Amino acid sequence: MEGHDSEDPKQSTADMTAFVQHLLQQMQSRFQTMSDSIVSKIDEMGNRIDDLEKSIDELREEMGVEGSPSPLAPSKFKTEEGSA
Repeated sequence: MEGHDSEDPKQSTADMTAFVQHLLQQMQSRFQTMSDSIVSKIDEMGNRIDDLEKSIDELREEMGVEGSPSPLAPSKFKTEEGSA
């Protein structure tokens, strides 16, 4: 009655092993694709931030505020020294 149990257990184990290995390879490939995509988006965001910083610096130069510190990296020590 159990026709499928007549298979060689070693063959069944080998089939299952091959299936699991294939599944793991697919998962690894998908994770690598997602990782590459995330890194690419982070790089793109970094480039856009750099462009923004350049634009801000250009605007500040046009306004004649060249000597003041960048708003992206405020220093508490400099403001405290100036007020002391």
